[in-house]
Amino acid sequence: MAAGLATDPSRGLSEKEVTDRLREHGPNELESDEGPSAARIMIAQLTSPMILLLGAAAVLSAALGDIAEAAAIAVVIVLNAWIGFRQEYRAERAMASLQAMAVPQANLLRDGRPAQVETREIVPGDVVLLEAGSHVPADGRLLEAHTLSVDESVLTGESVAASKGAEPVAPDAPLAERTSMAYSGTSVAGGRGTLLVTATGRQAEFGRVADLLSGAESKETPLQRRLNNLVRGLAIAAGVIVAVVFGLGLLRGEELDTLLLTAVSLAVAAIPESLPAVVTITLALGAQRMLRRNALIRRLYAVETLGSVSTICSDKTGTLTQNRMTVVVLDMAGDRRELSDENGDAAIGAGELRANPTLRMLLAGGALCNDTGQAEDGELIGDPTETALVAVARRHGLDKRELESFLPRVGEVPFDSERKRMTTIHRLPEGERSIPPGLRQVFGAESLEAPGGSVAITKGALEGLLACCDSVDVGGEQVPIDEGLRERALAADEKLARNGVRVLGVAQRVWPKGGDVPEDTAIESGLTLLGLEGMIDPARTEAREAIATCREAGVRAVMITGDHPLTATAIARDLGLAGEDATALTGGQLEGLSDDELERAARDTRVYARVSPEDKIRIVEVLRREGEVVAMTGDGVNDAPALTQADIGVAMGITGTDVTKDAADMVLRDDNFATIVGAVREGRIVFDNIRKFIRNILSGNLAEVAVMVLGPLVGMPIPLLPLQILWLNLVTDGLPAMAFAVEPPESDVMKRPPTPRGESLLGADRGRALVTRGAALTVLVGVPAYMLWDSGDDAWQTVLFTSIAFAELAGSFAMRSERFSLARIGVFGNRMLVGAVALTVALQVLLVAVPAARDVMDLEPLAARHWLLVTGIALAYLAAIEADKALLRLRGRRPAARGAS
Repeated sequence: MAAGLATDPSRGLSEKEVTDRLREHGPNELESDEGPSAARIMIAQLTSPMILLLGAAAVLSAALGDIAEAAAIAVVIVLNAWIGFRQEYRAERAMASLQAMAVPQANLLRDGRPAQVETREIVPGDVVLLEAGSHVPADGRLLEAHTLSVDESVLTGESVAASKGAEPVAPDAPLAERTSMAYSGTSVAGGRGTLLVTATGRQAEFGRVADLLSGAESKETPLQRRLNNLVRGLAIAAGVIVAVVFGLGLLRGEELDTLLLTAVSLAVAAIPESLPAVVTITLALGAQRMLRRNALIRRLYAVETLGSVSTICSDKTGTLTQNRMTVVVLDMAGDRRELSDENGDAAIGAGELRANPTLRMLLAGGALCNDTGQAEDGELIGDPTETALVAVARRHGLDKRELESFLPRVGEVPFDSERKRMTTIHRLPEGERSIPPGLRQVFGAESLEAPGGSVAITKGALEGLLACCDSVDVGGEQVPIDEGLRERALAADEKLARNGVRVLGVAQRVWPKGGDVPEDTAIESGLTLLGLEGMIDPARTEAREAIATCREAGVRAVMITGDHPLTATAIARDLGLAGEDATALTGGQLEGLSDDELERAARDTRVYARVSPEDKIRIVEVLRREGEVVAMTGDGVNDAPALTQADIGVAMGITGTDVTKDAADMVLRDDNFATIVGAVREGRIVFDNIRKFIRNILSGNLAEVAVMVLGPLVGMPIPLLPLQILWLNLVTDGLPAMAFAVEPPESDVMKRPPTPRGESLLGADRGRALVTRGAALTVLVGVPAYMLWDSGDDAWQTVLFTSIAFAELAGSFAMRSERFSLARIGVFGNRMLVGAVALTVALQVLLVAVPAARDVMDLEPLAARHWLLVTGIALAYLAAIEADKALLRLRGRRPAARGAS
């Protein structure tokens, strides 16, 4: 490797070689692409179908000389565009975050001397010196590794630091198993080493992830797609209706001004002007509720998308688990102890420890043969596996610092990846020796007579450790090891490993005073096996409940992790995410599957392990092709590309990198899977409320369009003027619509399947309820208006205008549920709606009663009989909607608003 890069590992590169290679390979950094400009975002807002249609109506109004009307429409356009712009305007910072993760300086060999240089100046062929606490500045091959372990979680998702060595590995080994390589952006957890740089900048592993991230296509959310389809449909329908009415008018010889005014009125009637603003406010309120549940929404439309999620692809560590290794099993020959969670009471009492020296020494040995540090506040600092051993000993009264004062370390044989074990040597007390106060309860004596000497404690992988043992501690006695004891120990180790438990064996050898204690690996012989300590990253209790809720809600939970398949499947079974016979699909297996084969496998697979960033993207793409709405969680840089590809990218707020957070639509402030499920519930509530509002407003708009078309056909003048329609759509519809944003959830919100990806905003009934209710409203308001006009009553238009307003307000109470009756959900179940309706009724009455307002809107005063008629029409419309819902219940049909597929 060094020869291929023309590097002398003992001297590094010369300054001239560095200059030449910088010119050839470029600096060791990532260049970020610029995000969309503010102007581009604003242009996109102003060219949406709804805004274009409103703009055409404003131009026609101005051409007809109605400046007030044109100005009112223009205000609506500006407000809607500004709200959308504010929500969409955010720079894409994922690439900038990748740059921020780069290490500013690194220690290297240059011209045979140690040097500290800026990370951006590192080139292939450089020799980097690594030590505990340092970051890896570039990808490279390890030339030397002394007890070196590297935290690669940002790339692999592994919760445990990877042990490294200089021995070569297979070229096609998965990233997590390339023990002779280290990668840019990772950090050294322990030990030291020498790294020969092989790739920098875009050519490094981080660069590959950055390419995947920048190459991800921007996605349109289900709500955006549904809204665009709805508005497009409304625009087409309005255009066809206007063309038909305009053509019929020309054939009948009507004046051009009248036809243009009719066209403007129809266009305004067809468009729900308050829709963009109300949708945005509903989403914003939903985002606030989610924030109170520890879910921070970064992109507003993600609120509704969460409600449509049908598959949640979750990382394991920290999301489904507690992200802390915990010893759960102590296994000695013929004696196995299951331990409760470390936050509970001690599983083994002090009295039992005093009476069982084997058990006591197993716990003490795990803490003594250990490099964990401890902060002043007691926090344990070090490798998660080692801190778990110290924590379980401390929990049982064996504090590491007191143990080391009692049995001081005098020598060690460090861990290496070939032996897979480490040994520490401790001096035994001599003569009468006081036991430290903290240990007295466990040891059970104020002082003891000790012969002195030393004890060697070895911990490591059991298979290699057994080869160093010639006896086993059984009930306090050293029994020579035989094939039966050996097989029993290996069987216990294998059983624990199958259940996802990480196992370490602990052994010891006592050397008498004056004995010749070896100072190298020769000390690892003639050992006595004390037992096994098994540890796991425990599953979150609330995650089990959340997965059960997912099943009830028709949402599939899938685990995608970089961890070992056995560990992943064990946790999945424990959580109820997968069955007892479930197996994990690994990244290596994924590579051998075609897209069609993966599609078939993905239907049943619940656990993916040892996956790469490309694998995660491929899994998400396959699920989306299958029609799933996918939420993908992650915390490491390796997760960011898949997060951008999923319908909802979910980043961890505590353990997540800045890259992941910038690529995500939502950030979990508590890194908890249960929070995602809570957000899905809120998303469903938001979608239900948006759909209720749209059904309510479009029923009214349909009636407005119908009377505008039918009126002239029966000889009536234009039934409603553009400014009157704009009032209905903005005030009469707008204020109650805001109240729909806080409508309480219905009882079955998480007991029904998610809304299918292709289903429209109108529901699975394809607008049946909308048409039925719109037709009912048309008849209820149109027939009385025609009769008044035919009788010569000048107030006919004002009655029509006011009856539509009152009917829509009354209908909004019934529209609060598509299944349950108003009697069941209660008139006052949404107090904000009650207040909004009361305010709107007052505004409508004032508009008709105040002469100046009447003049602006071209209205007539209403008599008492008119007000009674208007009120009766409103109550009749409310009754019609309730009757329609009753028929649905009688037929046993699930309404579209409930997300039926």
